[in-house]
Amino acid sequence: MKETTLAKILAVACGLGLATALAQTSTTVTTKDAATGTAVTETSTTTASGTITTYTPGTDYITFRAGTTGAPVRYYYTKDTTVLDPAGQTVTWSAVRPDLPATVYYMNEGDRMIVRKIVLSKPIVTEKETTTTTTTTEKP
Repeated sequence: MKETTLAKILAVACGLGLATALAQTSTTVTTKDAATGTAVTETSTTTASGTITTYTPGTDYITFRAGTTGAPVRYYYTKDTTVLDPAGQTVTWSAVRPDLPATVYYMNEGDRMIVRKIVLSKPIVTEKETTTTTTTTEKP
């Protein structure tokens, strides 16, 4: 009994550690200093919190409004882009929908913002409606 409990605790701890490791995003850029010719490495993380305004499956971008005002901007995603729920669990792209608050982790590549990770801010709620109909007939 004690071994099973200990194993469960260790499994949960390892899972949380993995989720935390996956949740950390950074971008490393190495350039050469023009004056000295030496390599300069910069690491940065760029995030934006706001609302997804449009997402159409089959496209390579979402439009996202950072904050509560301003115009929506295109953020491009790739096959490596990860979508996470508020608990840090990976979810499918079907969870992404317009008017959903989120935080976008991205890096600039030229004039494009390439999304590495999207963290949805609200839990995904699935409502299921069940209807039961009972018909009683009498035999003459």
